[in-house]
Amino acid sequence: MYRNLLQQRQTIKLTVCLPFNLKGAKLPQRKKRILILDTSAFITGFDPLSVSEEQYSVPTVKDELIERSLPWVRFKAAVDSGKLKLKAPRVRFLDEVKASSKAVGDVLFLSPVDLQVLALALEQKSIGYEAVIVTDDYSIQNVADRVGINFVSLANFGIRFQLKWIIYCPACYRKYPSDYKFQFCKICGTKLKRKPMRKTRVGKASK
Repeated sequence: MYRNLLQQRQTIKLTVCLPFNLKGAKLPQRKKRILILDTSAFITGFDPLSVSEEQYSVPTVKDELIERSLPWVRFKAAVDSGKLKLKAPRVRFLDEVKASSKAVGDVLFLSPVDLQVLALALEQKSIGYEAVIVTDDYSIQNVADRVGINFVSLANFGIRFQLKWIIYCPACYRKYPSDYKFQFCKICGTKLKRKPMRKTRVGKASK
């Protein structure tokens, strides 16, 4: 009888310990972080070959870079090496970021390329990635925050330049300040565009 009681006590002890080491149990996995690059990243000197994370951008970023300039060469080298993957976002994600940019009042300050970058990040988030936009563009950051997308400043990668933007008319070439509130040229009625005017060095970046 004593032997039977001892066996029962050992069985109870094992029963308590086993659930903490269940065979085949899966621990929660952290989402894979990927970087989404906008035009300003290349213009200010970000080098995709210098970081380990997987990186994406949209094909139209190339259209905002001057051919054979250093940013264009940097962009092309990253694509040719396979380090930078190009992907156009689906329409429904583009529609969502357009609506969000209107809601926060930044729609006039975002180029079609900017909207595609935001939409691509949103799409990648929807399929399980931790998508992080690399940008110093405040309008992109503002809309990203609105739709729940993370962003990181270029200063985190040692970039110590800041872009100055200008709004211009592609037809009559009239220039407008970066905070101009209207979407069309007051001279000829053409829809306005935005481009970087210059980059200036800022203070020492902190990690």
